[in-house]
Amino acid sequence: MGGENTSATGENAERIAFLANQIAHHSNLYFNHAQTEISDGEYDDLFDELKLLDPSHPQLSQVGSDIDPGSEKVTHLFPMQSLDKATTDDEILHFVNETSKGQTRFISQPKLDGSALSLEYRMGRLVKAATRGSGQRGENVTRNARRIANIPESLPMPIDAHVRGEVIMPLSVFTQKYAETAPNPRNLAAGALRQKHAEQGKSDAADLRFYAYDVKFPSAEHRHPDSVQPPMTNFDSELLVWLEKAGIEPAEWDVVNAPTAAKAADELMQITRRWSAKREEYHLEIDGVVIKLDDLNIRQQLGNTAHHPRWALAWKFPPDIAATVLMSVDWQTGRTGNVTPVARLAPQVLSGVTIENATLHNIGEVERLDIHLGDKVRLVRRGDVIPKVEAVIGPATKSDLRGRFHADGSQFTADLPQRTPPIPPTNCPSCENELIIEGAFLRCENILCSARTIHSLTYWCRFLEMDGIGEKISQQLSQSGLLNSIGDLYRLTMEDLLSLDRMAEKSANNVLGEIAKTTEMKLSKFLGALGLPGIGPELATLVAEKVVSFSSLIELVERRDALPGTDEGGPELDEKGKPVKYNSAIATLVEIDGVGEKVAKQLFNGIGIRLEMVLDLANVLTIIDQPIISNEENKLLGVTFCITGSLSRSRKEIQQEIKQKGGKVVGSVSSNLGYLVAGEKSGSKLSKAQSLGVTIITEAELSALLIEDESARAETTDNVPSVDDNIKAQKGPSQTSLYDH
Repeated sequence: MGGENTSATGENAERIAFLANQIAHHSNLYFNHAQTEISDGEYDDLFDELKLLDPSHPQLSQVGSDIDPGSEKVTHLFPMQSLDKATTDDEILHFVNETSKGQTRFISQPKLDGSALSLEYRMGRLVKAATRGSGQRGENVTRNARRIANIPESLPMPIDAHVRGEVIMPLSVFTQKYAETAPNPRNLAAGALRQKHAEQGKSDAADLRFYAYDVKFPSAEHRHPDSVQPPMTNFDSELLVWLEKAGIEPAEWDVVNAPTAAKAADELMQITRRWSAKREEYHLEIDGVVIKLDDLNIRQQLGNTAHHPRWALAWKFPPDIAATVLMSVDWQTGRTGNVTPVARLAPQVLSGVTIENATLHNIGEVERLDIHLGDKVRLVRRGDVIPKVEAVIGPATKSDLRGRFHADGSQFTADLPQRTPPIPPTNCPSCENELIIEGAFLRCENILCSARTIHSLTYWCRFLEMDGIGEKISQQLSQSGLLNSIGDLYRLTMEDLLSLDRMAEKSANNVLGEIAKTTEMKLSKFLGALGLPGIGPELATLVAEKVVSFSSLIELVERRDALPGTDEGGPELDEKGKPVKYNSAIATLVEIDGVGEKVAKQLFNGIGIRLEMVLDLANVLTIIDQPIISNEENKLLGVTFCITGSLSRSRKEIQQEIKQKGGKVVGSVSSNLGYLVAGEKSGSKLSKAQSLGVTIITEAELSALLIEDESARAETTDNVPSVDDNIKAQKGPSQTSLYDH
């Protein structure tokens, strides 16, 4: 075929049809029936030939034989029931003493606030993923579920199993990529699962995680005849261990095995209090605790109601809810150019804090709420730092404004505004640049917008941990004309700073000192501090390690739109004579594990539209080439760490050190965890690690693992147990496969 991209007409049409049918046939056998007729290599040859003959053929975009998400209803073999709800200690006591007939052994898991998902494995291969839907029938979302990194395509044994769990977006991802444009991670998780086209959705399924809470095994009549027998277990907690060994990550769990029902109820109440305390710092959004009987036989005896199982209870955090009045709406331009509506509210105390402002996220949310000035609204603060307007109650009256006080104790005296809808601006409230509408969002595309500059500078200073330079000083510098870009920060003089209101010489010296500390940085630090949309510290480090130098990065940015087959775009055909998918600049970043074309273009375009500012920064800073870590130095490659308890340094700093050595930091404890780094006041994670036989180390021992100099290693670990000794001391009982029964 000579490597040419031939037409899908004429003599090739018959061959194309044959290839497409063959690929569909073998995909169906593999994904839906766990059977194969040809080798993986033969399948790849069919795929490559079709791609060469007809690059746009729809069969090429199919993942397995999955259908479009939402286009097929799936009947659940095991119905996904709701759970009975509770919010008080009395209800927990009633559940233990009355509903469960005084049982003493329970299992608890955090109630993840995401989107329920059922995974069907047939002969150990993922064949179907479906939403909860009505509980009896859900929507087929297999294609998007396959994009979730921690959902395995296959299990380590040929077994039929239905795994239930929650799909959720980690809060760090939400904060980094979506917080400025979306109300909450739960909506994004559901949307990413159901969207038909990944590139057109509001969120990316690749940003989600799946955490299991249950696994069920079909009876003999519903199993594949060659499926291995399900594990013989008596307890749900044993099934969670089985899931871990199968490569599926369960949600954290605790087992309560008390001598009396009264003691069991007390321990469960303590668990709800513990989760309430750590809710705000947890890496996932949770809205309560799920409590279940651990004994599977007793569960069967208790059975189900028409609505929920009798053996489970969903204890929910009491929501912080209050009613207030919408007084006005302001529009603010953020770092990325999104113009956000901010609700100005009559002061309302919520969770011990006086609330007068709340985000309305975007014009789409304003329309959804059908909100008006002068409306009485429901304000909710469910562990969020920023409260949100959840719903409109109706028109307010003057009496709704009485008895309200500002945070400083002064009385609130404003009049009730006339009931009118908020009017979205047509021009940027900061720079007057005409705004564009992108779906539910308003955007200012002026990269030199003063508001964007202020927010970008604030982010830059916060990322580089520059104390004393926050939004207030940024605003002062901008309004005084001293700062029009981040680069101007490094041109400030003592005279400039002393000209600012309430800026004393000591404070000015502190500011200049903080600036001076950041005049030299590695490329990864520079990229992270820019705050490019969708580019967090971890990705910035990966990109920097790939391109190494600032000059190489800029050279790639300048070639980002070049066409393959040109000097700037690289070759048109690969070494096998097949058409390349993207130019050499994009291809460089796509070589990074976890980086696709979309992310590569996002990074290049983010730098491209800020190129003048970026080059200006390079003139006032020393950007150090990113060191290439050799395999010898990269001693922790692939090793996973989980951090718990109080430590002497910030977790962010420790996490970065681990990642720089090739390690990976996770938020939960499983049997596959490499090390649990335990500080003071370690809680359930320590207990769970001990029960699973996970290696537990101190902060000092972690430092010993991270440092390169052997003499330093010896000094750091002086007077502390060795890692090997610690393993012997901390390892819990050994775990055997449930198949060993």
